[in-house]
Amino acid sequence: MLSVKANLIIALAIGALISAVLLAIEPLTDFAYLSLEWPGITAAYFFWGAVGGSSFAGIAISWVVNALTYALSAFAILSALRLLAKPKT
Repeated sequence: MLSVKANLIIALAIGALISAVLLAIEPLTDFAYLSLEWPGITAAYFFWGAVGGSSFAGIAISWVVNALTYALSAFAILSALRLLAKPKT
């Protein structure tokens, strides 16, 4: 069975992958999945003044926040599966 650290690393990888895919397909889907990116977009707008209005920094903040949001969800699912698969003694 995987340790908590391994589950966290896997969850972070899943979150980064989902965030990257969402960022890449937005222009191709005419922003149909924009609602899935609201946590990151909201954070980018909140910190917009702090980054000086840079588009690149705003996209980076959005990607990181979305990656962490989806990683938290993946970590919760992996932890629940770990508890369910734990052998009873």
